[in-house]
Amino acid sequence: MYEEEAGKRTDMKKNIVKIGKMVYTSMCGCLSKRYRRRHMLTLENLSFGVQDEKSQKEIIRNLNLTIESNKFVVVTGPNGGGKSTLAKLIAGIEKPTGGRILLDGADITEKNITERAQSGISYAFQQPVRFKGIEVFDLLRLASGKELNITDACQYLSEVGLCAKDYIKREVNDSLSGGELKRIEIATVLARGTKLSIFDEPEAGIDLWSFQNLIAVFERMRHNIKNGSILIISHQERILDIADEIVVIANGQISMQGPKDDILPHLLGTASAVDACTKFYNKEEA
Repeated sequence: MYEEEAGKRTDMKKNIVKIGKMVYTSMCGCLSKRYRRRHMLTLENLSFGVQDEKSQKEIIRNLNLTIESNKFVVVTGPNGGGKSTLAKLIAGIEKPTGGRILLDGADITEKNITERAQSGISYAFQQPVRFKGIEVFDLLRLASGKELNITDACQYLSEVGLCAKDYIKREVNDSLSGGELKRIEIATVLARGTKLSIFDEPEAGIDLWSFQNLIAVFERMRHNIKNGSILIISHQERILDIADEIVVIANGQISMQGPKDDILPHLLGTASAVDACTKFYNKEEA
C-alpha cells in the first residue's frame, strides 16, 4: 500500500515537472517572439570602409542601432556622415566590413539584396529607375509578387495621392516628373508590404509642389503603420517632424538618438533646445 502511494507521488512529481517545462518553454517562446517583434532591426558593431589610394577610409564605425516594430524612424546628419551608406548596408546594396545585421532576430549579414528583399526589406532609391515600355500597373504587379488586380493597383496609387485612372496605364518613362516617379515608387513599396521600408532622401530632385504631396504621403503612411517599420534618410524638417524617433549620424557613428520631441528641438536650435538637450544628457547619465 505504502509503495503504491509512493509510486503515485513520484508519478505526480514527474507530471508536475513535465508541465512546468512545457509552460516555461511556451513562455520563453512567447517572450522571444515579443522581443523579435519589438526589436525588428538590430545593428551590432556595424562597420564599413573603402580603400583609397593611401589607406582604408572608415565610413561607418562600430555602429549600434535598434529599430523597433511599428516605428517611423528618420536618420539625419551632416553630408558625408554615412547616412546613405547605412541605408545601403541594411538593404544589402553594400556589404559591411564588420559587425552584424539582424532582422527579427535572424542574422542577415551575409544575405544579398535579393535575399534581403525576400526576407522583408524594401529600398527606395534617391533617383528611382525609369522603365521604358513598362506600365505602372505592370510595375505594381511585379512589386507585389502576386496576381494583382486593377482594383488593388488603383488603391495603392490612391494611397500615394495619384489619380489611378490617369496613371495605371502610363509608362514608367521620361514622361513622368520626378515627383510622380517618387510616388509611384512608394506605391510599389506599399504593394510589397514588407517589414522594413527604407527611403533614401526621398525629397531629392523634386520641386516644392511635389515635396508637399510627398509629405502628405508619408503622413498617411505614418498614421497607417502596422506590422512593419519605416526608415527614412533625410534632413528635411517637415520629414523629421513626422518621425517617432530621430537618429543623428556624424562621422560614421550615432551622435544622438531618441524620440522626436527630445531630438528635433536640439537640431533646430529652438528656444526649447536647452531643455531638450538637458533631458537627453540626463537620460545618458541615468
